[in-house]
Amino acid sequence: MNSLDLFILIGTMIGISVYGIWQTRNRDDLDTYLRGKGQTPWFAIGLSVMATQASAITFLSTPGQGYLGGLSFVQIYFGVPIALIIIAVFFLPIFSKLNVYTAYEYLEKRFDSKTRLLGAALFLLQRGLGAGLTIYAPAIVLTTVIGWPLNVTIISCGLLVILYTVLGGSDAVTVTQKYQMAIIFAGMVSAGYLLIAKLPTDLNLFDTFKLAGGFHKLNAVNFSTSVHERYTFWSGLIGGTFLMLSYFGTDQSQVQRYISGHSLRESRLGLMFNAVCKIPMQFAILLLGVLMFVFYQFEQPPLFFNSASSDYIEQHKDNPQLAAYQRDFNVTHANTKQQLQNWLAARHKGDDAAAKSAFSSALVSQGEGEKLRVLAAQELGRKAPEIKANDADYVFITFILHELPHGVIGLLMAAFFAAALSSKAAELNALGTSTSMDIYRLIRRGTSDHDTLNITKAFTALWGFVAIGFALCAHLAENLIQAVNILGSIFYGVMLALFLVAFFIKRVGGTAIFWAALTAQTLVFFLYFNLTISYLWYPLIGCAACVLFSLILQAALSKNRDSIKEVTS
Repeated sequence: MNSLDLFILIGTMIGISVYGIWQTRNRDDLDTYLRGKGQTPWFAIGLSVMATQASAITFLSTPGQGYLGGLSFVQIYFGVPIALIIIAVFFLPIFSKLNVYTAYEYLEKRFDSKTRLLGAALFLLQRGLGAGLTIYAPAIVLTTVIGWPLNVTIISCGLLVILYTVLGGSDAVTVTQKYQMAIIFAGMVSAGYLLIAKLPTDLNLFDTFKLAGGFHKLNAVNFSTSVHERYTFWSGLIGGTFLMLSYFGTDQSQVQRYISGHSLRESRLGLMFNAVCKIPMQFAILLLGVLMFVFYQFEQPPLFFNSASSDYIEQHKDNPQLAAYQRDFNVTHANTKQQLQNWLAARHKGDDAAAKSAFSSALVSQGEGEKLRVLAAQELGRKAPEIKANDADYVFITFILHELPHGVIGLLMAAFFAAALSSKAAELNALGTSTSMDIYRLIRRGTSDHDTLNITKAFTALWGFVAIGFALCAHLAENLIQAVNILGSIFYGVMLALFLVAFFIKRVGGTAIFWAALTAQTLVFFLYFNLTISYLWYPLIGCAACVLFSLILQAALSKNRDSIKEVTS
């Protein structure tokens, strides 16, 4: 990065933060701090909901996921439209009618205080851990770009977002997110345009997609019924619906965004905006990764995109095994490139037999290169176990730094940080709100609004420091975009069941649902650590188990009460 990039990056981040603080400087009462002025239009709600979910992880890690695995990851979002329609029809009217600050207030009104505490605790646990990952993602960027130690960048990013979230409250999140999303889209569109421009001049659009399809990168839909395959049409449609229904309908970081609407209609339109736009947006980001894969078939890629891994190999050239892997990888890539050039020439001449032969050779050569990556990663793991060769998180940032012009680099860095600030601010705002309203104020019911406001700010800051602490350990996770969804899948099923039972099964009481939820959550933990099924099925399993257990327990409790009545009578 040069001075132009740094100017764009620093100016954008400081400008957005200062704007958010200035615009919300008079938010000094509890209601306004937690829910804003209640005048948010539908498009601002829609962008806020989208920005809350689309963290820096989305824009940093998802292109890498597309590079390595193709478009199949998009299937996880197939349930989004269904989930948002259900929330708009059933969840939102109840939240609006009750005028709640948090989603978990409804659980107390419907069941009892212990069920509210349980729902809030599940949210705080999974979102508090997930918040660390959304700090870790931009820290990767700064570490790679500027060369700061990773721990320093994690702490710096965390402190910045804590500052303006604590000062501004809910409106500070909403008023800044539309500008953050504008920067994000500008950066991603610029990257896509320049990436296409850098592809070989004789590689037209049809050739590009033919090549990507030949390497199985365009297989967006997999109709396999195997529960062991991570991404399929069925796991995305069924399991994904439960995952997204749980996230958008019960996660306070999202609920807090759309209950601030000017009216029920505005809130619903904001959700429908996301129902229409979410899948195309994720598809486009994954497609960016697929195009990078095509680009790197004609340009020499590094053996590892993770700069720490590459630096280790560069500093240990005397290691004969690693040096051999690097040399052989370069040779196989050169052979792949030559075979693809032969394929392209034969394709344009109409020589189908020669084109087919050349492409088959390219597939074999590229496969050998990927095997060498795996062997090199294993060798690196033995020599330097502290270095994780999790390339998916580094593919896009490597392309940006080495292939794009200055100015655009700064814009994309600003896009990553805008995404980080928007999602992190929403998470911390929700964590602070839920802790103060669902736990502190529930325990100390006589607390005044003024004291609750100060407590909320303190809890918001506290959760920011917890997130920083967890982010310092996030390098232990796999690909970040998957790690976030796995974490949510473990908890969201039971959280969703609490609300579904509350809405639709009136005969189940607080005691039955409370113990059913604890039992179901324990079951999910057990299954996750003992089965190898796709994580997308766990929201469905957790939800179904909790509902079933609650019906059984309620029946047992009712029968026991009837027996006692008979005895006493």
